[in-house]
Amino acid sequence: MAVEQKPRTTTPRSGMAGRSAPAPAARPAPRGWRYSLPVVLLRSTLFETGRIGSMIFFAITGQLLWPFSFETRYRYMTLWGKFTLWWLRLTCGIRYEVHGLEHVDMSRPGLIFARHESAWETIALQSIFPPQVYVLKQELLRIPFFGWGMALLHPIALDRKAGRKALQKLVSEGLKRLEAGLWVVIFPEGTRMPPGVLGEIKIGGPMLAAQADVPSHLVAHNAGEVWPKNSFLKYPGRIRVEISAPFHFHGQKPKAISEQMQRWFAEHLLSRPQGGQAGMN
Repeated sequence: MAVEQKPRTTTPRSGMAGRSAPAPAARPAPRGWRYSLPVVLLRSTLFETGRIGSMIFFAITGQLLWPFSFETRYRYMTLWGKFTLWWLRLTCGIRYEVHGLEHVDMSRPGLIFARHESAWETIALQSIFPPQVYVLKQELLRIPFFGWGMALLHPIALDRKAGRKALQKLVSEGLKRLEAGLWVVIFPEGTRMPPGVLGEIKIGGPMLAAQADVPSHLVAHNAGEVWPKNSFLKYPGRIRVEISAPFHFHGQKPKAISEQMQRWFAEHLLSRPQGGQAGMN
């Protein structure tokens, strides 16, 4: 039976907690027949056929699990993510490696602040970290099949037009999920960013981190190079995931937390910028 790719970890780095050595720049991907448009198109079509078909299957059958516990629903629904990663590797030749997993205390909940370049990280984080919930736009729950499946996993769905009320909901619901022993995943830039471009850190995540007495891990990756935003085409390659040592933001000012996050992500932009435009957005 197929299983997900096992993430590879590196040995611990020395230094202060919450800081890790800057990751080496992403190496240019080799070119060859695998990158020809007909081959990439065929492989991407095979992948999307399996991804969408399996998503519909899990979304429909998962509705039968509403009477059961969150743990049961989570174990079942995350099988889709594991299948998708395996199918992605088989059809498109996309693999991944994880660096810094030794920093993560799996025995307690925490916060995950991850770069958002692709759809890949929304699937892969479930195979890297313990059980988790996502902070997301509430309109995503209205998408047929995808939204039905996400609703089973108790996400924190926010109305971005609600302003201050949305921030208050993020903090209150985030603390509840952490108290229940779940990790909370936040994409601090608020939207998917082009590879090599760092967006502004939104204040909601730092507000939660300031009140939550749990470790926070920052996660960088270069998934946008092989699975670009809103792109049907997926290109073969290896995704590098970099996990920070734990930051302890509890009790700090949200603005100071945001600045620390901004600096760390600026030092860990693993993707090559498109069109030669790197840096802040």
